[in-house]
Amino acid sequence: MKITTKISLIIGSLILMLSNIALANIKHNKVTSLKVTTLSTMLANQGIGEWGYSALIEVDGKKILFDTGNRPNTVLKNAKDLGIDLSDVEDVILSHNHGDHTGGLLTLRNALKKQNPKALTKVHVGKGIFAQRVGRENNMLKMKHSLEADNVKFFIYENATEIIPGVWLTGNVARKTNEKNWNGKGKVSSAKGDIEDIIQEDLSLAIYTEQGFVLIAGCGHAGIVNTMAHIVNHIHPGKIDAAIGGFHLLNANETQLQWTADKLNHFGLTQMIGAHCTGLNALYSLRAKLNGDRTNFVVGSVGDQFDLESGIKAGYIAR
Repeated sequence: MKITTKISLIIGSLILMLSNIALANIKHNKVTSLKVTTLSTMLANQGIGEWGYSALIEVDGKKILFDTGNRPNTVLKNAKDLGIDLSDVEDVILSHNHGDHTGGLLTLRNALKKQNPKALTKVHVGKGIFAQRVGRENNMLKMKHSLEADNVKFFIYENATEIIPGVWLTGNVARKTNEKNWNGKGKVSSAKGDIEDIIQEDLSLAIYTEQGFVLIAGCGHAGIVNTMAHIVNHIHPGKIDAAIGGFHLLNANETQLQWTADKLNHFGLTQMIGAHCTGLNALYSLRAKLNGDRTNFVVGSVGDQFDLESGIKAGYIAR
């Protein structure tokens, strides 16, 4: 190895170390109240199960809808069955462009605005969500034009951003480990021609609590390990206590799951609701490898909850 290369590596390591020290010394906001309720996934204790994801985040008196499910009416009906009022939710986060996470948005907006004109008028997305996909229509572009005509504003994130005190969007996540959670067949049009669609816009929510971060993901196309590394490197180098949502591990083999479990243990994970594309067998495998049990590592189901006081409240079917 050339001396200049060694020097560059040393400088890079020093910069990362100093950056982490700086992050650690910054006073970060912590939330004091948090409840997460699953509104769309395959299993259902109440309401309808589907291939999709959505969750209601209630944090320090504010409501945020994370993804909107697949079929147009699923989240609307499930919220009604669960006795949840979504009309006072103004902020919605879309983890990425796929229809199983965005399919309910228009229906929800049209239904809820009758009760509250401001309902779902602030849509938070990752940079790249409106990219033109080759060979298929990007429905997000069509929805964007329709919703903007209905006084809805889109906020686009490339970098980690605190949207309310203690609540962070990851922005675009660097793919530093080999977690290829996409099929590799899709293409995106760019100024350089058609390039592989790695679902660059995939973002997650990181909520900082006294116990550590609570990570909420839609599909985890960026990879659960990449996402956790991004959080500790770009937001705060703390423990990640809980992971909730879809993490695209359903096709992972035991070697990949063991590697993932080792990394999750390093980040301090003690609780997990593996919904949507996580995979039942993958969740059970991670539970065993991380010495979890049926109270703190559960399969996600419509109606299950997580809060800071009680942890996971799994529905009967998910235990």
